[in-house]
Amino acid sequence: MPERETRTGNGRQDGITAAPGGLLDVLRVAALVLGSDGRIALWSPEAESLLGFSAEEALGRDAGALLVAPENRPKARELFDRVRTGARWAGVFPVRHKDGSMRRVEFRTMQLRDARGDIHALGLGADAETVRNMERDLALSHILVSQSPVGIAVFDTDLRWVRVNRSLERLNGVPEEAVLGRRVGEVLPALDVEAIESRMRRVLRSGEPLLDQQTVGRTAADDEDHAYSESYHRIEDANGRVLGLAISVLDVSERQRAAAEVAKARERLAVIADAGVRIGTTLDLRQTARELADVAVPELADLAAVDVLDSVVHSAAVRTGGPLGFRALALKTGRPTDAIKAVDPVGEPTLYSSSRVITQCVREARPILLAHVDDTALRRIARDDSAAETLRRAGVHSYLAAPLVARGEVLGTLSLCRTVNSRPFDDQDLTLATELSARAAICIDNARMYGRERDTALTLQRSLLPQEPLRYGGIEVASRYLPAVSEVGGDWFDVIPLKDGKVGLVVGDVMGKGVHAAAIMGQFRTATRALARLDLPPAELLCHLDDLAASLGDSETLATCVYVVCDPQRGRCEVSRAGHLPPVLVAPDGKAAFLDIAGGVPLGVGGVPFSVEERELADGALLALFTDGLVESHETPVGAGMRTVLRLLDGNRLPLEEVCDILLGALNREPDDDVALLLARRTR
Repeated sequence: MPERETRTGNGRQDGITAAPGGLLDVLRVAALVLGSDGRIALWSPEAESLLGFSAEEALGRDAGALLVAPENRPKARELFDRVRTGARWAGVFPVRHKDGSMRRVEFRTMQLRDARGDIHALGLGADAETVRNMERDLALSHILVSQSPVGIAVFDTDLRWVRVNRSLERLNGVPEEAVLGRRVGEVLPALDVEAIESRMRRVLRSGEPLLDQQTVGRTAADDEDHAYSESYHRIEDANGRVLGLAISVLDVSERQRAAAEVAKARERLAVIADAGVRIGTTLDLRQTARELADVAVPELADLAAVDVLDSVVHSAAVRTGGPLGFRALALKTGRPTDAIKAVDPVGEPTLYSSSRVITQCVREARPILLAHVDDTALRRIARDDSAAETLRRAGVHSYLAAPLVARGEVLGTLSLCRTVNSRPFDDQDLTLATELSARAAICIDNARMYGRERDTALTLQRSLLPQEPLRYGGIEVASRYLPAVSEVGGDWFDVIPLKDGKVGLVVGDVMGKGVHAAAIMGQFRTATRALARLDLPPAELLCHLDDLAASLGDSETLATCVYVVCDPQRGRCEVSRAGHLPPVLVAPDGKAAFLDIAGGVPLGVGGVPFSVEERELADGALLALFTDGLVESHETPVGAGMRTVLRLLDGNRLPLEEVCDILLGALNREPDDDVALLLARRTR
């Protein structure tokens, strides 16, 4: 018998014409009626669907014989007799399907009487597994809703509450009975009701869920705003009929605060990482201070000033009491502001009284945070009342000073102000400022120590070089020494008067930097002068220097050197090289060329003999000796630099001083390495 289904109702919830639910459709409850003789009197289409027998096949048949296995028939007869006497029975009983298999069916049985008084037995049955699954689903749904830590609300299609779990009761601060049948705005007017109901209508209309929708507001449970995450789902029955919608709600205020803290922490780490790259790119004290100020603005402050103790710049002792001498090294603002007029000019020395915050910061070697600046605090920040008024008009409302401490010594301070940024400095800003100051302080201290060492090395090196101008019979000389921008090295030159009117020309380069290299250079120069006085041939002199190299400083001392002995009376010169660049000889006709002489190995290698070669030194001929700092840099390879030297010297008959200036101006305005240049021209 084909299954037919007829549904009525217009959807109104009046209890009579409302559309039917889908639960009974899922269970597909079968109905059958047995007469007093145990034969099947009535048989529903659901019974046919459940057991496979059509009504024609079942009606009038003995139920026990048709549906019950032989071994279960006594039990079935017993239960049938109990129902006929008026008892009810419910339970699971195995029933035979038309295909011969046994099906477990859950029954509800009861007695029926017709108009004649005859007794019948009604059996309502459903597949037992389907019933168990339904029970589990209902139990699970109940547990999930009632015990879930997530707030859950169920609304009907008119957007009225029909169910609230305990978690949502706590979030709302309102019991379930007080919300049922009401709309959101009637219960929680402090929420964004318009946005919430707009989402509800959208989900009811489209069936597409909305997940993690953000709402900020407050409920009766709290007197301050909270952030909520809401997810909306439409509820439908098995036949697709829309019953309403469910909303799950989470209070994510703590999560958002934590996310904000994580974002801030990432920003702070980014600033620190940026500082590691941008601060200390050079060993220049003022440049390092400017880099610190550039990092602090605008990431941390609207205005930043870097001041160091004047004693740091001039290597003086720090006063133990009273005013402190400071020197402003850097100032940075995020935008034009009059506050800059109240700050000490960069580069100018000044005295800060003991009442100033910056003085307190240095004396106590600790950061000072003034989260909210009033007039009294401004007078402690500024140099005088007029400057304090300027800061007030500029909108300075929060101030932070962090000491620059390196190797246990306070070098100065980083001062930060906020004007446009309305948020006052807090402890996290204090931590970040302290970290930046600590990193910068090391760089500033390195720059300070480097400056001292560079000045010492430069003073030592220049004191060891010959004084200019130098002029000898038959030989005119000019020279230049140019220290490297970054660090002084061990380049040197010398002009040594020898016997019989000869002149020794020396240019060398000690490998290394700083005071150590300058000291080794001085020892090489002294040894070279002493050996040259013995009138040794150039190759033999280099051999002695090579032997002495192990005792000049340490066992790994290396140096390059070129030694030329000029004899203006004979018009000849002898040249020997120890790993150094070859000299340039400019003939009287102006043709410039490198002397093709064996290069040898650097001094200090040992065990390799040096060679010497003699060349003509005609009247007017020019010799150019130099170190590699003249011809090589990060941008210029040595080969290109040497070709430039030849081009500049070729045909050049200018005075030697002008020739020096031309070479240095064209080849090395800001050298990466020291430059030693020595020019010698034979004259009558």
